[in-house]
Amino acid sequence: MFSSLLASSYMGLATIISVITMFFVPQHSQHFRSRGSIDKNKALVEHLQYYGIIKSGKVAEVMDVIDRGEFAPSGCPAYDDSPMPIGYNATISAPHMHATCLQLLEEHLQPGMRALDVGSGTGYLTACFAIMVGAQGLVVGVEHIPQLVALSIENINKSSAAAFLKEGSLSIKLADGQLGWPDSAPYDAIHVGAAAREIPQSLIDQLKPGGRMVIPVGDLFQDLKVVDKNLDGSVSIRSEMSVRYVPLTSLEAQLS
Repeated sequence: MFSSLLASSYMGLATIISVITMFFVPQHSQHFRSRGSIDKNKALVEHLQYYGIIKSGKVAEVMDVIDRGEFAPSGCPAYDDSPMPIGYNATISAPHMHATCLQLLEEHLQPGMRALDVGSGTGYLTACFAIMVGAQGLVVGVEHIPQLVALSIENINKSSAAAFLKEGSLSIKLADGQLGWPDSAPYDAIHVGAAAREIPQSLIDQLKPGGRMVIPVGDLFQDLKVVDKNLDGSVSIRSEMSVRYVPLTSLEAQLS
């Protein structure tokens, strides 16, 4: 059942996947979450743990703290394990893909580390990254749709990652994700939430030696690639699974 869940990745736009120890959790943000949303989000996390998608306590905790309902479109079944359209020919990925990417990047999202989220969408994984690296770390989300930049900032401000946005250790940039965000490089972790035809050299260049990137690669047939930059600067690449994401492309191409 688990393998079929990961392999089944498209049924129209609504099912296209767009995209991924201890840490500080601000307690003052909890009032934004209703009892019902907490219960539903907790049930989602438990579901992902039951099927072995969430394997670590740290990933379970961060997905419990960052309520998916605060980042999904209003009126959508936010706690279903499926992707959802967010407008502008983009989607928020299914929770099992978010969990998978967090698991793959966990060791590179330790307190004090730096992370880049390319194609940050509604801000969900960007907020998760901020919780994991903490106030001493740095997280940059890059999105080229201005309306999604504004929406993600609004969503994060309602979440348990709001303090990081206010203090500046978390930011959302309006920019072409294919170019990354070199101003804050190098990064310990890079997540790309859209499929590139080939791995952009600009993102490899911004990856820190010892760091890791997860990126879907391909056109009609896509694989989630795990890119490790070794300490000597060499790069190792492996395929994790077959996936289906929206393309990593220009703003004009995406909107058309």
